[in-house]
Amino acid sequence: MTHTLPILPYGYAALEPHIDARTMLLHHDMHHRAYITNLNAALEKLADLQERSAAWLVCNADKIPEASRPAVRNNAGGHLNHSLFWNAMSPNGGGAPHGSLADAIQREFGSFEQFKTQFEAAGGKLFGSGWVWLVREPTREGKLEILTTAGHDNPITQSRYPLLVNDVWEHAYYLKHENRRPEYLTGWWEVADWDEAARRYARSDQITEQDWENEGGVELEMAA
Repeated sequence: MTHTLPILPYGYAALEPHIDARTMLLHHDMHHRAYITNLNAALEKLADLQERSAAWLVCNADKIPEASRPAVRNNAGGHLNHSLFWNAMSPNGGGAPHGSLADAIQREFGSFEQFKTQFEAAGGKLFGSGWVWLVREPTREGKLEILTTAGHDNPITQSRYPLLVNDVWEHAYYLKHENRRPEYLTGWWEVADWDEAARRYARSDQITEQDWENEGGVELEMAA
């Protein structure tokens, strides 16, 4: 497998004014591409791992030779997280969740507004670079949680299924918002794709705890 840069599902300026076109161009075409280039380079001498997905590589660090482990895991994580991030946004985003996802958010957080407040607070408090996530436990009755991960870690290593993600690395917002991360987090709701989050929530009903225990179970549509 040669890992490739996914096509951005909208134009660079499509998320204006909340995310500016220049940031989108640099973020997708340079930052994300660099993770893919570095991942492919790290896998050149690891023939038995070249067919593995980014999700598998993130979750199976112990099966990567120690000398190559940091490069493979970090760049696979950067590739996976960014692939999820692009799909978490839409020019037609914003508004509020609906259906069973809306009910679950109401049940878990008290209201949609309380959820947004907690999500923004988690992203704002994260020290350094990382990600803020809405995730679900891998059971049919699994509760929703807000998690943050540092660097390019992903909640699938904690057996949590990502529903929605925002990137709080500085390169995601600094050209427009400078050091005002809370401003970026608040404005981001205008482009959050709740249809995609609802689709992922419905998909998570099909994942069992056994899936997570079986090798390769983490590959269930992680970046689709």
